[in-house]
Amino acid sequence: MTSNALSALLRRPIVVAPMGGGPTTPALVTAAADAGALGFLAAGYKSADAMKAEVAAVRTATTEAFGVNLFVPGSPTAHPAKTNAYLESLASDAETLDIALGDPAWDDDSWTAKIAVLLADPPPIVSFTFGCPPPEIVASLRAAGAIVAITVTQAQEALLATAAGAHCLCVQGIEAGAHQGRFTNEEGDEQGHELLALIREVAQLTDLPQIAAGGIMNAAAVKAVLRNGAVAAQCGTAFLRCPESGAHPAHKAALSDSRFASTAITRSFSGRPARGLVNQFMITHTDAPAAYPEINNATRPLRAAAAQVGDLDRMSLWAGIGFKEASSRPAAEIIELLCQMQNHC
Repeated sequence: MTSNALSALLRRPIVVAPMGGGPTTPALVTAAADAGALGFLAAGYKSADAMKAEVAAVRTATTEAFGVNLFVPGSPTAHPAKTNAYLESLASDAETLDIALGDPAWDDDSWTAKIAVLLADPPPIVSFTFGCPPPEIVASLRAAGAIVAITVTQAQEALLATAAGAHCLCVQGIEAGAHQGRFTNEEGDEQGHELLALIREVAQLTDLPQIAAGGIMNAAAVKAVLRNGAVAAQCGTAFLRCPESGAHPAHKAALSDSRFASTAITRSFSGRPARGLVNQFMITHTDAPAAYPEINNATRPLRAAAAQVGDLDRMSLWAGIGFKEASSRPAAEIIELLCQMQNHC
């Protein structure tokens, strides 16, 4: 497959990002597909059976192309003592919400089982985040007929993804909401690269097609990434408030709440750098070590309890820059707006 294979899936140069933890639903992916965009199911945090069921739901609802995104498992934290100390610092938050923190265990997010499901019945495109899958897995997916995309956040990652056999790259700038898709998770690597500069840098190293991601909220931003060499714009935050989004109602409301004026990168909720609305939890807990998914698993009950009572200061309110432009319009209308300046939309 070549870039032409990806182009065949892109009836419009808009990709709806896989937003793990609930926002991306089969309904959102279906609505995107029917409107000419390419939507991705978020397999992260789901079992292989749950992922399979969502794939079936989309296939039942539309004949258009869609994708599935997987998390590449990393290694257990190198800082178990720091992790335990950090979790002890969350005691007052847990007490306020009357919950116990979860087990700070490492897991591989059902990696082997999910790969097996996708190889047995592949969707048109499979993307990976948090690392580069082994070349043999990339080769197997290619042989099964799937296009393979790998999320990269820097030039060296783009070279590794190219060497592994990727068909295309999802190039993610620091402006993006939620987790940064970088291959490593080490203390001190919270800084990233601005999207437009990253697109140009990656283009000098590889001719693989680029799907650009990071704070793209309007037609002008779509036009900018296409003008700089990307073949499509991947948007997540732009769809968080739409009716098809499964984001918690409090999360949707927070995006237009005047009390939230900015976003920042934090490890406080998950142990991995992620961008969200600046709330009190992020301000108070600045010392989270690099420990993913251990911290993410431990704070899951806390985040769930906060969501249940609408406690915006203890929810992980993931959002990219420009979040104020997020619209409550249906997904199809948002896609139309994102395409307004594109002649081929």
